[in-house]
Amino acid sequence: MDKLLRCTLLYDFYGELLTEHQKLIYEDYVLNDLSLSEIAESNGISRQAVHDIVKRCEKALEGYEEKLHLLDKFLSSKKAVEKMNKLIVEYKNTGDDNIIGELETISNEILEKM
Repeated sequence: MDKLLRCTLLYDFYGELLTEHQKLIYEDYVLNDLSLSEIAESNGISRQAVHDIVKRCEKALEGYEEKLHLLDKFLSSKKAVEKMNKLIVEYKNTGDDNIIGELETISNEILEKM
């Protein structure tokens, strides 16, 4: 997964745990794709301060993920559901009853992770 996508997803899951000031800076940098200089100028702080805040936010968000694993669980469940959808299409095309067993196994794995 590319870094920008990971940063965005981590922010989606854990962004509310950041302070308002951190959220504003991080959103401008990651979501709005502003440069450190642009963010610094609009917030009346130094470019270095913006850099430090962004790095602190990244570290905090990764720390939350290390402890809670919400992003990993989400991505794993998403992948499993995509596999289930493919199996459903295959079942519609073939009528193979073995596919039902596979679907049950996958759905049970998803439930265990929750």
